[in-house]
Amino acid sequence: MHLLVTIRIALRALRKNKMRAGLTILGVVIGIAAVTAMVSIGQSASKLVQGQFESLGTNVIVIFAGSQRHGPVRHGQGTMPTLTAGDSEAIGRECSAVLASSPIVGAGGQVIYGNTNWRPREMVGVGADYLTVRNWSLRHGGFFTERDIASSAKVCVIGHTLVAKLFQTSNPLGETIRISNIPFRIIGILEPKGANLVGEDQDNIIMMPHTTVAKRLRRRSFETVDIILVSARSVDQMAEAEEQIRQLLLERHRIGPGEPSDFEVKNTTEIANVLAIITGTMTLLLSSIAGISLVVGGVGIMNIMLVSVTERTREIGIRMAVGARGGDILRQFLIESVMLAMIGGLLGFALGVGASTAITAVINTLMKTVEWPTVVSLPAAVLAIVFSSAVGIAFGFYPAWRASKLDPIEALRYE
Repeated sequence: MHLLVTIRIALRALRKNKMRAGLTILGVVIGIAAVTAMVSIGQSASKLVQGQFESLGTNVIVIFAGSQRHGPVRHGQGTMPTLTAGDSEAIGRECSAVLASSPIVGAGGQVIYGNTNWRPREMVGVGADYLTVRNWSLRHGGFFTERDIASSAKVCVIGHTLVAKLFQTSNPLGETIRISNIPFRIIGILEPKGANLVGEDQDNIIMMPHTTVAKRLRRRSFETVDIILVSARSVDQMAEAEEQIRQLLLERHRIGPGEPSDFEVKNTTEIANVLAIITGTMTLLLSSIAGISLVVGGVGIMNIMLVSVTERTREIGIRMAVGARGGDILRQFLIESVMLAMIGGLLGFALGVGASTAITAVINTLMKTVEWPTVVSLPAAVLAIVFSSAVGIAFGFYPAWRASKLDPIEALRYE
């Protein structure tokens, strides 16, 4: 029997029992929809995490100062002022796997413009390569130079939130703001970045030369910095960059073999990978749970096909009597079960995409600080079709095999 003829007969048989066919594929629809929705939401979460870490910078390595000891008590990292701006310059100059390096000195206080004041979430002194490390660009103006850093110039670059809070609609470039009664001229406006993964506003920031923050705001003359932010040239060179940084700082700080180091090197990529593994595992777990309904749908297909074989026993006998072989009967019933499963798979995928889009929209409505991306996975569509077809074959084979093994004479006598 020709394949197209077999498919046409299968479609005609399904059309004769529309209600039963619809109820049969319902389990497959629910299963595929659940798996598709879970995979899409999981991929959205992974993409969100990846985007948040990309907003931190490009292949970022963070170097913290060491921790002080008072007797048996060891304080937290950064309590021992061991890092200097010279360390940052040496890292950028001598480590071949490093793209850029910037020292960071923190500060705090009110920013005043006219009759308006605002306290930024982040007030930092940084180096000339800070934007390269953070993978951040400027919307207007420019960034401060090595000359500004050397002269501790009273210049600053501000984020989008400060523009909105202090200047509303006016252009702040060239305007003067005051921090601790010290005037600072605005030379640049950062591109907006939005909130980070925990909802903190990344645009609520003001940057100045690190020497300016140290000498004019923190009133200190020594060159120590709080942390050093480093960008590796590529993800593949992260480990090499870390090792080069460690060796260079051990030499510069005159730390001998076996002696404890007075700094710590942290790799943000490792944190991102851990979070990616967690989100991937959760997605797999939820998809596996949702996949149980596919098995239920498959059992439904098998039951209905067994009923169909029983109802059409006389029809099977007539076809065998006029020359149909067992393989033709097997193929016909197998095609019917696969078509039921594939129709359910396509409908389930469409329903799953709609569900994931709706869930993402609800999340974005409730969590206004973080924008969840909507991900429609093409591999999930392929998986839905392949898996639903496999369900049709696996659960439809026994009824089809049973139909093909009927005795023609007994089948003709069946009432």
